[in-house]
Amino acid sequence: MLDWLNQSLSLAGFVTTPLEILGFVTGAICVYLNTQQNVWGWFFGIINAVLYAFVFLDARLYADTGLQGYYFFTSIYGWWAWLYGGKNNNPLPVSRTPAKLYGLFFGLFVAATLLWGFLLNTYTDASLSYVDSGLTAASLLGQWMMARKYLENWILWIVADTCYVGMYIYKDLHLTALLYAVFLILAAMGYFQWKRDMNRLTVNG
Repeated sequence: MLDWLNQSLSLAGFVTTPLEILGFVTGAICVYLNTQQNVWGWFFGIINAVLYAFVFLDARLYADTGLQGYYFFTSIYGWWAWLYGGKNNNPLPVSRTPAKLYGLFFGLFVAATLLWGFLLNTYTDASLSYVDSGLTAASLLGQWMMARKYLENWILWIVADTCYVGMYIYKDLHLTALLYAVFLILAAMGYFQWKRDMNRLTVNG
């Protein structure tokens, strides 16, 4: 079954696999639903994490492979948090990222990038070790911020998705590069939609 899913095929000029196609579809659905604050986005996120773990393992992007496990568990958490993570177990509202977290986020990003990149570069045959690790670290933060409904998660995703497009083109994962270009557009949409909802909640107070 897995051999068939990893079999190369041509689709609209892209060299891809059935596994990558399924990842493309579930990923696009996941992010679109997240921009709409629809909790079912987390369900598709769980499926997408499993699919892309195999895609990235085959491409020797090991940091991204490990990232899918994190996505799997934070998708479960995000599903719960969006439904019950607010005051008195109410749905979680959109809010600004607390200022005190920015220094912590930066420190974690630098430490994770250097450590993970060193380990991958030293002990594995990983491709683009430090680039992959840096984007993985950014994605770890972005996913957690999204689960907490911090508005600025979308800004982080805009930056990360731009870089991911370039990396996946370089690795000949052209359909995945296209997916991340779609993610980039959706991230911009998500930022403005979430900001509008947050401002409406503030006005209605």
